[in-house]
Amino acid sequence: MKANVIIKLKSAVHDPQGETIGHALAGLEYDQVTSVRQGKIFELTLDVSSKEEAASMAREIAERVLSNPVLEVFEVEVED
Repeated sequence: MKANVIIKLKSAVHDPQGETIGHALAGLEYDQVTSVRQGKIFELTLDVSSKEEAASMAREIAERVLSNPVLEVFEVEVED
């Protein structure tokens, strides 16, 4: 099974990379883009028997290894 862990900065955390991308987009005349926030996606391939087990393991990995709970939040999506 595959699980995607999507990690984003908390809304209160300053995002200079997102701001830089936003300025670049404005310079390319994408004026409709009003905000950019950067993040990361980790794709995990798990040898488990159920979606529930995959989601649980991916959440545990995200909490313990992949994310910084002070600065980031995460979501888990599981595919068959």
